[in-house]
Amino acid sequence: MSVSTLTKKGQVTIPKEIRNILGIKEHDKVMFVKKDGDIILKHISGDIFDLRGSLKPIKEYEDFEKIRNIARKSAAKKIIEESLSLNDE
Repeated sequence: MSVSTLTKKGQVTIPKEIRNILGIKEHDKVMFVKKDGDIILKHISGDIFDLRGSLKPIKEYEDFEKIRNIARKSAAKKIIEESLSLNDE
């Protein structure tokens, strides 16, 4: 069992024994996971950007120009409707 002290800044030094067990080196990332009322320290290997592209997007991206035209038409329609409702008053 290892014990560490919390600093004023909320920082904790991970004891060498734990760093060796988890294979944690300087500048490595760690993750804190809450599970059943406990906090578990996990070593994150690699870079988060290594995961980029590993999941398929939920929706394929549409053409930007198509989206822009839809937005313009919607805005124009709203302006015309507001203008017509002002003329009716």
